[in-house]
Amino acid sequence: MVDENTTSILIVDDLPEKILVYRSVLEDQDLSIVTAASGAEALKQVLRNDFAVILLDVNMPDMDGFETARLIRQRRLSAHIPIIFLTAFADEVRTAEGYATGGVDYLPTPVIPEILRAKVRVFVDLYRMRQQVAHQAEEQARRAAAEDAARRSEFLAEASRAVSGSLDVETTLAGLARLTVPLLADLAVTSLVTPRGECGRTQWTWCGPDAKEGELTTPIGPHGRLGEAIGHVASTGKAEHLADFDEPATSYFPTGEQSDPGPVFALSGALVVPLVARGETIGVLVLGHGPASRVFDPQDVAMIEDLAARAGIALDNALLVRDIRDNDLRKDEFLAMLAHELRNPLAPIRTGLDLLDAAGAEDAVVAPMRRQVEHMVRLVDDLLDVSRITCGTIDLQRQITDVRRAAAVAVETSRPLIEAHEHALHVSLPDEPLVVEGDPVRLTQVLTNLLNNAAKYTSNGGHVSLSAEREGGDVVIHICDTGAGVSREMLPRIFELFVQADRSLDRAKGGLGIGLTLVRRLVEMHNGSVHAFSEGLGLGSEFVVRLPASEKPLEVVRNGQPRRPAATDRIPCRILVVDDNVDAATTLGMLLRLDGHEIRFAYDGLAALDAAAEFSPEVVLLDIGLPKLDGYEVAKRLRARTETEGAVLIAVSGYGQEEDRRRSREAGFDHHLTKPVDFAVLRQVLPQACSAVSNSAR
Repeated sequence: MVDENTTSILIVDDLPEKILVYRSVLEDQDLSIVTAASGAEALKQVLRNDFAVILLDVNMPDMDGFETARLIRQRRLSAHIPIIFLTAFADEVRTAEGYATGGVDYLPTPVIPEILRAKVRVFVDLYRMRQQVAHQAEEQARRAAAEDAARRSEFLAEASRAVSGSLDVETTLAGLARLTVPLLADLAVTSLVTPRGECGRTQWTWCGPDAKEGELTTPIGPHGRLGEAIGHVASTGKAEHLADFDEPATSYFPTGEQSDPGPVFALSGALVVPLVARGETIGVLVLGHGPASRVFDPQDVAMIEDLAARAGIALDNALLVRDIRDNDLRKDEFLAMLAHELRNPLAPIRTGLDLLDAAGAEDAVVAPMRRQVEHMVRLVDDLLDVSRITCGTIDLQRQITDVRRAAAVAVETSRPLIEAHEHALHVSLPDEPLVVEGDPVRLTQVLTNLLNNAAKYTSNGGHVSLSAEREGGDVVIHICDTGAGVSREMLPRIFELFVQADRSLDRAKGGLGIGLTLVRRLVEMHNGSVHAFSEGLGLGSEFVVRLPASEKPLEVVRNGQPRRPAATDRIPCRILVVDDNVDAATTLGMLLRLDGHEIRFAYDGLAALDAAAEFSPEVVLLDIGLPKLDGYEVAKRLRARTETEGAVLIAVSGYGQEEDRRRSREAGFDHHLTKPVDFAVLRQVLPQACSAVSNSAR
């Protein structure tokens, strides 16, 4: 039993070193600190003693913090004790569960000493106030004080939920202002502080004479006496209590062109409190009184300062999330632009290889270069796909499909790489269909990436296997290899973006560390999962993909592959090639001339319009990102001209996302090809285009 004249707090944690840290932080606060190493021991201490506050670890063996809190709340004599949860894992679900069990706050660990002291001090002060009232007043007064303390505790708990309920900066600011009116003040103002110490965006809420709340939003903060106080509080980080006001509240706020004139009462006092996070003042909370009868008593000030401490943390979290989102957006924009810029130099290289093929160059010379170009194209496509998935702009073309078909296509796609490494490939697929609902192209991409990875990280002469089967309600695919394996440290991070197992200086395996990230995200978009297994370095790897099986009947898919045009299919056309990359335009034009087409060139948007007027092309191969006039606008103007309104417009661009294709359709393009263009694909499109133009001319 502890001395009943001292103020006690209970610290519950199964790790002695953490209890030692909390003791060292709180030992100068004139407290009797009682510790417990488990939930059961904590319940025994609660039966013996009364505590000002309980610091309760969430993750403990046998009985976790939530269950311990429920049992404490079930006992009448201990139901009032405030509980602050301590946890390193505070997501929204666990936070909601904690508040449901009666917790008044969450503290992330490792704790910040100043915040821990401030929060404990609030509840210790409340506890001591209750004790003083209990010993000096009558039963009715003691009961009223206890009810008031409970109300304040409930308010703080509700306030924590309110200010932490959103990770949007504006919502957090507005919620904090509304939370305090009319309970604590007649006027509440919340404002961000800029790096220069000035007010940024400001939210203010007041209680009008008709007892209704109103709100004005202005990017300009208060001026006059309040403005000076805010600046001083922002620079010192210390609260200020202002009195002797006798002016209309609106005299301190610029209303601009707002239709509502704002509060009409005169201010009699104001409390200006800093919103602090990580030692920096990031905002200011101003609470003002209209009627002279309202004042801030010490308990109000203590509760408001605690509220400001919670709001500062919540606002800091919202600002951090905003910064992360902004940085993530810039990263995605960078990846998309990088992919586009890499496509441009690849276009003339691939076209040049096609020219060498057409000229009869030796395959031993062309084939290695073509393999490297195709590898570059795959890397660029992976970069773009990761960016699309992260931005949420990729759409799955779902259909009932057989995983065996996707596996077969993946095997054929990866076979050149597997054979180049002289691997033994073993494929085991059942006779019956493995039916899932998904995008067959993306599923093939997943399996191709895993097979390529297995081939790349397995030394020459190794073994690679692919097998698939039905297990209960899932289709399960195993891809195994006898290659380099994955270390125990790397295995949990193998699917993270830009993480690579090959960190040697020679970078022998190449890659950007995005292939497995793409695999995981595509599988998750199919409501599936993928896991990696390895016994360690040099012991091979296994990747297991699980996809929900479908009971729907498999659709019969006929061979819809376009027929490759024969030489006799090639109808000579007048073709205008427009690209600001002169090398790309020149090499593509040379290939087209070998097929008998008449070619003209233009290297910017305005030159394209002039060339089209003179040349009257039947087909226009038109880049999108052109100087002077972009490809969308060129296409619209060509469609508006009589001499080119019937021409076939083919977009040839490094921009290939669905939004880019939609815009090209709206601008009047007939086709959209992504750089570097596969000339075989272009040869499939041109006969149809030239034939359509020829038929329309008749």
